[in-house]
Amino acid sequence: MAVNKFFGAISALSLLLLLSSFGCEAQLSPTFYDTTCPNALTTIRTTIRSAISRERRMAASLIRLHFHDCFVQGCDGSVLLDETPTIQSEKTSLANRQSARGFNVIEDAKTAVEKICPGVVSCADILAVAARDSSAAVGGPSWTVKLGRRDSTTASRSLADSDLPAPFHQLSTLISLFSNKGFTPREMVALSGAHTVGQAQCRTFRGRIYSNGADIDTGFASTRQRQCPSTGGDSNLAPLDLVTPNQFDNNYYKNLVQKKGLLISDQTLFNGSSTDTFVTEYSQNPQTFSSDFGAAMVKMGDLSPLTGQDGIIRRVCSAIN
Repeated sequence: MAVNKFFGAISALSLLLLLSSFGCEAQLSPTFYDTTCPNALTTIRTTIRSAISRERRMAASLIRLHFHDCFVQGCDGSVLLDETPTIQSEKTSLANRQSARGFNVIEDAKTAVEKICPGVVSCADILAVAARDSSAAVGGPSWTVKLGRRDSTTASRSLADSDLPAPFHQLSTLISLFSNKGFTPREMVALSGAHTVGQAQCRTFRGRIYSNGADIDTGFASTRQRQCPSTGGDSNLAPLDLVTPNQFDNNYYKNLVQKKGLLISDQTLFNGSSTDTFVTEYSQNPQTFSSDFGAAMVKMGDLSPLTGQDGIIRRVCSAIN
């Protein structure tokens, strides 16, 4: 009898340990909201499509917002938090200040979801879904978004300053930054293809278009100089892809091959170095680019999510409950 009780206790303990290990290693799943909020994804999509129909550029802004979220503390919605006495907002970091946008669209999506399923869907998941829906809305790839992230109660301006790539970064720095997050150079080049849509401010590319360097097409530089004077006009905008600025395609890579990358961090991907082959391949094979981009976005969405009992579900994305 004592032996049976002993082994029974051992079995119960083993079961508890097994169950607790599942809790600690909670996995993201595409079906996470199927029972708790079955209309979440369609509700988010409606908001995103409406915003992009009003302003095509918003697609690029929302993809960028998800990227800037995931590269700082993982995909936890930290980029959405406003400044408080205890939070140094990532919105004020070098990479986001006066350039990150789309916060209101994410908040609108959150408000819509809260109406049907209060306290269920995280802001971090809304960001991930919004990035996918944005790509699809402008002709880019779609992918299956894994869900179940929870929201952080913290943000890190210092990590945003150190971990996010800058428009003036050269290839070695970019490779290092992406490698730190587990990405290969090929995946880095694929993710950079998000610059097939969107616009950049004059201050981010002025140095390149006035450099008279061998790595920039002179006609392209002259065209860009018209809207970006050597002094002043810092916030003047130019499309990252001059050919099809509002269409998600592989022209970004074709531009690089022709030395028509807008940012230093774009052209450095094709400048006689190790990533040239990836740029050439994507410039010639749009389907390969589309597939690789989608796969890399799924991988990015897996960066250090808060799951299980970690984090919270914010009621408003810009503030802690």
